[in-house]
Amino acid sequence: MGRLTVATVRALSEPGRYGDGGTLFMNVAPGGSKSWIQRVTINGKRRDIGLGGFPLTTLAEARDLAFENRRLARRGDDPLAARRRPKVPTFREAAERTFEANRKRWRSTKTRANWLQGMAKRVLPVIGDMRVDRIGREEVLRILTPIWTDKPEIARKLRSRIRAVLAWAQAHGHIEHNLAGEAIDGALPPMPAVKAHFRALPYKEVGAALCAIQKSEGSVSVRTCFWFLALTACRSGEVRGAKWAEIDLRAHEWRIPASRMKGGEEHRVPLSHQAEIFVLLMEAHRNKSDLVFPSPRYPSKPLSDMTLTRCLQSSGLADRTTVHGFRTSFRTWAAECTSFPHAVCEQALAHAVGSDVERSYARSDLFDKRRELMDAWAEFVHRQFSRRVAAEARSSDAGA
Repeated sequence: MGRLTVATVRALSEPGRYGDGGTLFMNVAPGGSKSWIQRVTINGKRRDIGLGGFPLTTLAEARDLAFENRRLARRGDDPLAARRRPKVPTFREAAERTFEANRKRWRSTKTRANWLQGMAKRVLPVIGDMRVDRIGREEVLRILTPIWTDKPEIARKLRSRIRAVLAWAQAHGHIEHNLAGEAIDGALPPMPAVKAHFRALPYKEVGAALCAIQKSEGSVSVRTCFWFLALTACRSGEVRGAKWAEIDLRAHEWRIPASRMKGGEEHRVPLSHQAEIFVLLMEAHRNKSDLVFPSPRYPSKPLSDMTLTRCLQSSGLADRTTVHGFRTSFRTWAAECTSFPHAVCEQALAHAVGSDVERSYARSDLFDKRRELMDAWAEFVHRQFSRRVAAEARSSDAGA
């Protein structure tokens, strides 16, 4: 039992330090303010630790704090270091910091835009304001269980994001275990692997599709971007973000820097004669930005993926193909209609071919072979397009 009492502490007025026994003291300042001080030996050195002012920190609370510090010191820990540990964040705060930590490595603008927003409806209302060290299995399962079977894709994404946030918290010492990981596997039924395929047109219909796009209400930038995308078989984001500095018409190639590639490596794209026609068309509409296909509404920004999707919708193609589906059409054509080696066709799509060991020896990007392949694809698409235009012209003449 300490020597001080609540009444004694209240009555103290003379400046000085009054012992409670052990390591705890009441310090009365010349101005009359009172605070708790603990004198404790840490790693062989005597240190004074402030425990708060009186009456905000009561005598009982000061004794509890002093006891805990003595316990830590006896164990060899540093009570001062423990007090300097950062404040444990809420899940919402941890999610924002996880987002900031990963934002620069996410090349997809859609991922950056949707990552936090995806948790706004089902996750943040449940655990957003809870400290991460207070979140248990029950809270995580309360979010996931209702949708695990009925909405598996949403559930999968939410679990992945919760797990990422808690992994950040674990790495920063705020929690011991990630309760969105293996700890809850047994409470969730196995989810079958689902591989979704992008809708894609048969390759014989690509020319007709481009004909429909050409007649759509899309801007010159949108329609030309679709042609260039189809003829190069590149990803939507790579094409929409294309810059004039990347295109060399003398060398008939387009160099996409590693920072804009999904695989993180520079990709050279051979430009067919037909693809270069659309580059020259955009040259006539070039603005002050370095973008080949700028947004008609915001000239300093690239076209959005939704702009291309809306063009498919207005052309009556959205239920049959996605923008990404044009890559599938190309790859199917290459497999069924050409004798180019598998590696050439895959590298045309900027896909990694073979194991790490195989790639370490096969360092050629097969550029000349890929040029032959892309020239043949461009000829095929242009031929299909021309036939469709001619057929529509004959039909129009017959109707007249």
